[in-house]
Amino acid sequence: MDDLITVYQRKRVLVTGDTGFKGSWLCLWASWLGAEVRGYALPPQRPEDHYNVIGLEKHIQHIDGNILDQPLLKDVMEKFQPEIVFHLAAQPLVRLSYDQPKLTFDTNITGSVNVLDAVQTTSSVRALIFVTSDKCYKDQDHIHGYAEDDELGGNDPYSASKAAAELVFASYSNSYFCKRPALGAASVRSGNVLGGGDWAADRILPDCIRSLEDGRNIQVRNPDSIRPWQHVLEPLGGYLLLAARLLAEPERYSGAWNFGPLESDMWPVRSLVKQVVSCWGSPASIVHEDRAHGELYESRFLRLNCMKARTLLSWTPRWDIYRTVQETVDWYRRFLAGAVPHDLTLSQIQAYMSCWGTSATKEGGRRAR
Repeated sequence: MDDLITVYQRKRVLVTGDTGFKGSWLCLWASWLGAEVRGYALPPQRPEDHYNVIGLEKHIQHIDGNILDQPLLKDVMEKFQPEIVFHLAAQPLVRLSYDQPKLTFDTNITGSVNVLDAVQTTSSVRALIFVTSDKCYKDQDHIHGYAEDDELGGNDPYSASKAAAELVFASYSNSYFCKRPALGAASVRSGNVLGGGDWAADRILPDCIRSLEDGRNIQVRNPDSIRPWQHVLEPLGGYLLLAARLLAEPERYSGAWNFGPLESDMWPVRSLVKQVVSCWGSPASIVHEDRAHGELYESRFLRLNCMKARTLLSWTPRWDIYRTVQETVDWYRRFLAGAVPHDLTLSQIQAYMSCWGTSATKEGGRRAR
């Protein structure tokens, strides 16, 4: 990752979904690396959202906008003339997709079409990172990891919308992007991310923190389901690294990529919750959620094969599940105790980069303005 210190200096970077959990971490990281970052997304939903508490609006230029608003999105892209685009804006919740399937399909498919179309007509773009999900793969109910060339599919609206977005991306890549030799375009699929500042409903880590803070039992929908848990910095580091490679060798690095944890870190939900409770330090009971939504379909096994990224990018996870949970719980503990969220986040970014052998000092990168 040493080259990230120089690659992103003064690069114009557009991030859709900057007000989201992953987007806000990515924007602060890119800004600290020296990029000129512009975010495009709906306003943050809650005062406690990561975007708000780290004061991200002080470090990037944010534009309130919906990716379904094609004229506005194209106008923003045309005026900013970004060199790198990270597309993260989405309806990201499985449970909500059952309640609002049309919103999910509109946002994750039509919205993605709008982003791809804007990239296609913006000649300045040299690297596109198109974020989908590990749930884009057809559920084969097997225990081995899904590789990039495995069949796409989805039994629930969210998974189906992400699989469809992958097909749309492939269509634009094969029909348009391939005619621009200087443009590299990659779709990326990560595991279940954990990290400080996520307060979304129906996500296991925020649910755990809320329950532990209030002294309540922790309700779990599918305690025996196996998921690829990883700290949010793991896939984001992969995205930043891949975008840098796309700038240098667009043809070689275009295509689909998985960024998931090591197999040893793919734990059942129950084991993850127990580790969170252990790091928190206060006892809590884990109970099976008894609600109608608990009967909704979810795959039992979800693992990713990331051999491509490890072989061609020399990317590999640096924080195992134990450190991932410890860093995440520490972020929430210190935040709730009054620590400065911006400093908490940036210190973890620097600590993570140091694990890559990168000199992640204030002099090495640029402290976000």
